[in-house]
Amino acid sequence: MSLKLPMYMDHAATTPCDPRVVEAMLPYFTETFGNPGSRNHSFGWESEEAVDKARRQVADLIGADRKEIVFTSGSTESNNIAIKGAANMYQKAPAGSGECRGHIITANIEHKAVLDPCKRLQKEGFEVTYLEPGPDGVFTKEMVENAMRDDTILVTLLWANNEIGTVNEIPEIGKLCHDKGVIFHTDATQWVGKMPTDVNEANVDLLSLSGHKMYGPKGVGALYVRRRRPRVRLVPITEGGGQERGYRSGTLNVTGIVGLGAAAEIAKNEMAADADRLLKFRNKMETEITKQLDTVQINGHADRRLPHMTNISFGFVEGESLMMACKDIAMSSGSACTSASLEPSYVLKGLGIGDDLAHSSLRLSFGRWTTEEEVDYAIKTIVEAVNKLRVLSPLYDMHKEGIDISKIEWAAH
Repeated sequence: MSLKLPMYMDHAATTPCDPRVVEAMLPYFTETFGNPGSRNHSFGWESEEAVDKARRQVADLIGADRKEIVFTSGSTESNNIAIKGAANMYQKAPAGSGECRGHIITANIEHKAVLDPCKRLQKEGFEVTYLEPGPDGVFTKEMVENAMRDDTILVTLLWANNEIGTVNEIPEIGKLCHDKGVIFHTDATQWVGKMPTDVNEANVDLLSLSGHKMYGPKGVGALYVRRRRPRVRLVPITEGGGQERGYRSGTLNVTGIVGLGAAAEIAKNEMAADADRLLKFRNKMETEITKQLDTVQINGHADRRLPHMTNISFGFVEGESLMMACKDIAMSSGSACTSASLEPSYVLKGLGIGDDLAHSSLRLSFGRWTTEEEVDYAIKTIVEAVNKLRVLSPLYDMHKEGIDISKIEWAAH
């Protein structure tokens, strides 16, 4: 098999749409085009039937009832509906009263789609505790329990981190929340479709997922809203039609929903085999790179990580330069580029990793069609690029001579 370049190793950002998903979607562009809200003719009935089938497929993937699935445009919208909707429903004091409207627990290394809604709620009178992780990036039941207060109404934590792949103690945290009468939401965007999920066993009340992370189309996702023990209610943030139990008004994206359903069914059937294969690729990459290079750090917990993702820091190498040197490999850097500055990843900094290593990090994530040949090429390319860049680094020469760089006092001129 000939190697096709450029190669894609950024599946944590998005995945290619599975051809089987595209095939399932095609009729709903031109043939079955009715509005599922049109209840008085066959065109609407056919679309409604397709939506119901997709609802069952998504529910089956996460161990839910189909009536608990609310279709959205993706996890960002799902997170906003869940966090803002739960906060406003279960508030302890009304807006404008001057009292704390309720206490929310989240973490400082959550995705921005969780952090920004929480910051908005802070401005509206809620109080938010941002948990800080240890060096392994995992959040435990004990961390959440220590942060809880009598007025805690909501806990929202990632199931698996989007940058380092670490897996939090979701079932244990969920049980704690249920015991305390606190609503528990998890952004499971990176987890669902990759790993087995049962919302009841995990004690989850609200769960967000996106189609494009599991080989479905972009622009479609879902929110799981528990209906029993406890029955969770939300204040809607979008109104005007009453679709999706009133939580998400607007004409349904039937084509995308059909694609999401197909992707969910495929993922349920194939995720175990995919996970085993991709874990071998991840282990091979980490073993070979750490064997061939010194001053390399694997970020996140050694074992509690997603099988298809690795985040590696390379000492004495600048991340953007390394990305340019490996331009034939699509991957993510530990640096986030903004219009005015180049800042290291807040997730890596949250783990206590210094700016130097945070700036020199790569996230590689493998997928359904990644081959061992591609993994071998990526290892070879990264190792060669790091070695070439280190030749240009006087700091690396000093490190090899045994000089402690952190103790050098640099003179200003």
